[in-house]
Amino acid sequence: MVFLETARLRLRDITGDDVEELFALHDDPEVMRFINGGRPASRAAIVSRTLPAMTRAHPAFGRACWAAEERSTGRFVGWFALRPVDPARPDVVDLGYRLRRDAWGLGYATEGSSALVDKGFRELGVQRVVADTMTVNKRSRRVLEKVGLSFVRRFTGDWPEVIEGSEHGDVEYALTRAAWDAARVGRG
Repeated sequence: MVFLETARLRLRDITGDDVEELFALHDDPEVMRFINGGRPASRAAIVSRTLPAMTRAHPAFGRACWAAEERSTGRFVGWFALRPVDPARPDVVDLGYRLRRDAWGLGYATEGSSALVDKGFRELGVQRVVADTMTVNKRSRRVLEKVGLSFVRRFTGDWPEVIEGSEHGDVEYALTRAAWDAARVGRG
Protein backbone atom coordinates (compact mmCIF):
# COMPACT_ATOMS: atom_id res chain seq x y z
CA MET A 1 0.00 0.00 0.00
CA VAL A 2 1.34 3.42 -0.98
CA PHE A 3 1.48 5.87 1.92
CA LEU A 4 2.71 8.90 0.00
CA GLU A 5 4.39 9.94 -3.22
CA THR A 6 6.74 12.79 -4.02
CA ALA A 7 8.05 13.91 -7.39
CA ARG A 8 10.63 11.10 -7.37
CA LEU A 9 9.80 8.78 -4.47
CA ARG A 10 7.06 6.40 -3.43
CA LEU A 11 6.76 5.53 0.26
CA ARG A 12 4.90 2.25 0.72
CA ASP A 13 4.34 -0.30 3.44
CA ILE A 14 7.32 -2.50 4.20
CA THR A 15 6.59 -6.20 3.71
CA GLY A 16 8.32 -9.53 4.15
CA ASP A 17 9.41 -9.24 0.51
CA ASP A 18 11.78 -6.44 1.58
CA VAL A 19 14.03 -8.63 3.76
CA GLU A 20 16.90 -8.86 1.27
CA GLU A 21 16.85 -5.12 0.54
CA LEU A 22 16.73 -4.31 4.26
CA PHE A 23 19.57 -6.73 4.95
CA ALA A 24 21.73 -5.18 2.20
CA LEU A 25 20.97 -1.68 3.52
CA HIS A 26 21.71 -2.54 7.15
CA ASP A 27 24.79 -4.58 6.20
CA ASP A 28 26.53 -1.64 4.47
CA PRO A 29 29.22 -0.37 6.87
CA GLU A 30 29.03 3.19 5.50
CA VAL A 31 25.24 3.33 5.86
CA MET A 32 25.51 2.08 9.44
CA ARG A 33 28.58 4.11 10.41
CA PHE A 34 26.65 6.55 12.61
CA ILE A 35 24.18 3.92 13.83
CA ASN A 36 26.33 1.06 15.09
CA GLY A 37 29.83 1.90 13.93
CA GLY A 38 29.40 -0.06 10.69
CA ARG A 39 29.12 -3.54 12.17
CA PRO A 40 27.77 -6.25 9.84
CA ALA A 41 24.05 -6.98 9.96
CA SER A 42 22.50 -10.35 10.63
CA ARG A 43 19.83 -11.60 8.23
CA ALA A 44 18.25 -13.46 11.16
CA ALA A 45 18.02 -10.21 13.16
CA ILE A 46 16.46 -8.42 10.19
CA VAL A 47 13.79 -11.14 10.01
CA SER A 48 13.20 -11.54 13.74
CA ARG A 49 13.59 -7.95 15.03
CA THR A 50 13.91 -5.28 12.35
CA LEU A 51 11.10 -6.35 10.03
CA PRO A 52 8.54 -6.85 12.84
CA ALA A 53 9.42 -3.45 14.30
CA MET A 54 9.05 -1.78 10.90
CA THR A 55 5.73 -3.44 10.08
CA ARG A 56 4.13 -2.93 13.50
CA ALA A 57 0.89 -1.00 13.27
CA HIS A 58 0.48 2.18 15.24
CA PRO A 59 -3.03 3.10 16.38
CA ALA A 60 -2.74 6.81 15.50
CA PHE A 61 -1.84 6.50 11.82
CA GLY A 62 -1.17 2.91 10.91
CA ARG A 63 2.42 2.17 10.03
CA ALA A 64 5.24 4.37 11.24
CA CYS A 65 7.93 3.16 8.81
CA TRP A 66 7.81 2.91 5.01
CA ALA A 67 9.99 1.55 2.22
CA ALA A 68 11.19 4.20 -0.21
CA GLU A 69 11.30 3.42 -3.92
CA GLU A 70 12.15 5.50 -6.94
CA ARG A 71 8.88 6.19 -8.74
CA SER A 72 10.49 5.94 -12.16
CA THR A 73 12.15 2.54 -11.63
CA GLY A 74 10.57 0.97 -8.54
CA ARG A 75 14.10 0.53 -7.14
CA PHE A 76 14.31 0.25 -3.34
CA VAL A 77 16.41 3.13 -2.03
CA GLY A 78 15.81 2.84 1.72
CA TRP A 79 13.20 3.66 4.31
CA PHE A 80 11.65 6.59 6.15
CA ALA A 81 9.96 6.65 9.55
CA LEU A 82 7.68 8.95 11.51
CA ARG A 83 7.35 7.18 14.86
CA PRO A 84 5.52 8.46 17.92
CA VAL A 85 8.05 9.20 20.65
CA ASP A 86 5.51 8.05 23.24
CA PRO A 87 2.56 5.82 22.26
CA ALA A 88 0.34 7.90 24.56
CA ARG A 89 1.29 11.07 22.60
CA PRO A 90 1.01 10.37 18.86
CA ASP A 91 1.23 14.10 18.15
CA VAL A 92 5.00 14.08 18.89
CA VAL A 93 6.94 12.01 16.38
CA ASP A 94 10.53 11.07 15.66
CA LEU A 95 11.66 11.48 12.05
CA GLY A 96 14.14 8.93 10.73
CA TYR A 97 15.45 7.60 7.45
CA ARG A 98 18.12 5.32 6.07
CA LEU A 99 19.15 5.31 2.42
CA ARG A 100 21.34 3.09 0.28
CA ARG A 101 24.74 4.58 -0.38
CA ASP A 102 24.06 4.84 -4.13
CA ALA A 103 21.04 7.04 -3.28
CA TRP A 104 23.11 9.54 -1.26
CA GLY A 105 23.60 13.00 -2.66
CA LEU A 106 20.48 12.87 -4.84
CA GLY A 107 18.25 14.88 -2.51
CA TYR A 108 16.10 11.87 -1.60
CA ALA A 109 16.61 12.28 2.16
CA THR A 110 15.39 15.87 2.04
CA GLU A 111 12.57 15.12 -0.41
CA GLY A 112 11.20 12.15 1.53
CA SER A 113 11.63 13.75 4.94
CA SER A 114 9.98 17.01 3.85
CA ALA A 115 6.99 15.17 2.40
CA LEU A 116 6.63 13.05 5.52
CA VAL A 117 6.81 16.07 7.83
CA ASP A 118 4.25 17.91 5.70
CA LYS A 119 1.90 14.92 5.74
CA GLY A 120 2.33 14.60 9.50
CA PHE A 121 1.33 18.21 10.09
CA ARG A 122 -1.38 18.39 7.40
CA GLU A 123 -3.12 15.03 7.83
CA LEU A 124 -1.92 13.08 10.87
CA GLY A 125 -2.42 15.52 13.73
CA VAL A 126 1.30 15.87 14.46
CA GLN A 127 2.19 18.88 16.60
CA ARG A 128 5.96 18.35 16.95
CA VAL A 129 8.59 16.50 14.93
CA VAL A 130 11.91 15.63 16.57
CA ALA A 131 15.03 13.95 15.23
CA ASP A 132 18.45 13.21 16.57
CA THR A 133 21.77 12.17 15.13
CA MET A 134 25.40 12.07 16.13
CA THR A 135 26.99 15.50 16.37
CA VAL A 136 29.59 14.46 13.76
CA ASN A 137 26.95 13.33 11.22
CA LYS A 138 27.03 16.55 9.23
CA ARG A 139 25.06 15.20 6.26
CA SER A 140 22.06 14.19 8.37
CA ARG A 141 22.20 17.43 10.31
CA ARG A 142 22.05 19.34 7.02
CA VAL A 143 19.04 17.32 5.86
CA LEU A 144 17.20 18.08 9.11
CA GLU A 145 17.93 21.79 8.66
CA LYS A 146 16.73 21.74 5.03
CA VAL A 147 13.50 20.07 6.16
CA GLY A 148 12.94 22.94 8.60
CA LEU A 149 13.96 21.40 11.90
CA SER A 150 16.00 23.59 14.24
CA PHE A 151 18.81 22.67 16.59
CA VAL A 152 17.49 22.13 20.14
CA ARG A 153 20.37 20.72 22.15
CA ARG A 154 23.48 18.61 22.28
CA PHE A 155 23.35 15.60 24.61
CA THR A 156 25.22 12.46 25.53
CA GLY A 157 23.27 9.22 25.53
CA ASP A 158 24.06 6.15 27.53
CA TRP A 159 24.71 3.93 24.51
CA PRO A 160 25.64 0.26 24.97
CA GLU A 161 28.66 0.57 22.65
CA VAL A 162 31.04 3.38 21.88
CA ILE A 163 31.49 4.11 18.18
CA GLU A 164 33.81 6.52 16.42
CA GLY A 165 32.57 10.07 16.94
CA SER A 166 30.32 9.25 19.89
CA GLU A 167 32.63 11.15 22.22
CA HIS A 168 31.16 14.32 20.67
CA GLY A 169 27.63 13.33 21.69
CA ASP A 170 24.38 13.63 19.80
CA VAL A 171 22.19 16.51 18.71
CA GLU A 172 18.44 16.94 18.80
CA TYR A 173 16.47 18.92 16.24
CA ALA A 174 12.77 19.79 16.30
CA LEU A 175 9.97 21.51 14.40
CA THR A 176 6.60 22.48 15.85
CA ARG A 177 3.35 22.74 13.95
CA ALA A 178 3.26 26.48 14.73
CA ALA A 179 6.75 27.04 13.29
CA TRP A 180 5.89 24.92 10.24
CA ASP A 181 2.72 26.99 9.68
CA ALA A 182 4.67 30.26 10.07
CA ALA A 183 7.30 29.11 7.54
CA ARG A 184 4.58 28.21 5.02
CA VAL A 185 2.97 31.64 5.39
CA GLY A 186 6.39 33.28 5.03
CA ARG A 187 7.03 31.42 1.77
CA GLY A 188 3.83 32.83 0.46
